[in-house]
Amino acid sequence: MKRREFITLLGGAAAWPLGARAQQGERMRLIGVLIPPAEKDPEAQAWVAAFREGLEKLGWTDGRNIRVETRWGVADADSMQRVTKELVALQSDVILTNNTPTVRLLLQQTRTIPIVFVNLVDPVSSGLVTSLARPGGNATGFTIMEGTMAGKWMELLKQIAPHVTRVGFLFNPATAPYAEYFLGPYRTAAPSLGLEAMVAPVRDGSELESVVAAQAREPNGGLIVMPETYTTVHRVQITSLAARYRLPAVYPFRFFAEVGGLLSYGNEMLDNYPRAASYVDRILKGAKPDDLPVQLPIKFWMAINLKSAKALGLTLPDTLLARADSVIE
Repeated sequence: MKRREFITLLGGAAAWPLGARAQQGERMRLIGVLIPPAEKDPEAQAWVAAFREGLEKLGWTDGRNIRVETRWGVADADSMQRVTKELVALQSDVILTNNTPTVRLLLQQTRTIPIVFVNLVDPVSSGLVTSLARPGGNATGFTIMEGTMAGKWMELLKQIAPHVTRVGFLFNPATAPYAEYFLGPYRTAAPSLGLEAMVAPVRDGSELESVVAAQAREPNGGLIVMPETYTTVHRVQITSLAARYRLPAVYPFRFFAEVGGLLSYGNEMLDNYPRAASYVDRILKGAKPDDLPVQLPIKFWMAINLKSAKALGLTLPDTLLARADSVIE
């Protein structure tokens, strides 16, 4: 071996233990994650996987320099209280969550731990941030669609089922405290489309079938499902009931159409989780939530379920099929 190569090798060997000691001395960061659906929910699993993958790409590996504490199935008030208190008590370095009630609870319990939210509706009017550009506190993140989407859903319902003259807007007031954000544009758009706009609130699972059945009691009824935690968690039951009562329905997210919903249109929820990972990365490196503006969605998706359309006896316009991002046979 040449003298220069020997010196280089010796220097590298001497430096290696120092690098190893530095890595071992790096503080393990704790990231709390709150996911309202149950752990067995495949869509919820995909959200967390996308978030973890985003962190990995940015150099954060669970078990090496971060520890991710995930809490699933926090869809009711009692579990939300318990889990939010738990993650605050753990002194998480940052907490990720994805609905308005959990963000509100977290902000009641801490004004110091950074909170990154995903897929929220109107966080300004909900009082969670001061403005989109300058959140003004310890929470920031990513929103979903504008309230004016309610009018778009009504237009799509009339295109796919022109005979509909009465439409109900389905949501749970407890998990959608922002409901008026959509209901205002919904009521405004109805007359120009020849629709009677009705509200169909559901407060617990025992009411769901009776509410859907009420929409089908008179002829020419239809349904629009609001984007919120309750309807997401109960998407299989909601789409099944709409099919049973032969109600043409429009849904806010792709995964409704994938489990039998007639048509869905809205932003791609999964897309915001890697984006949230970039905000967590910046916070762990010293950024403050107030320095990170709340961002709007950038990817939207329309899905049509042909099997459901056929079961309802609907003939779909070619123009609508051509616009769809996915057509489910």
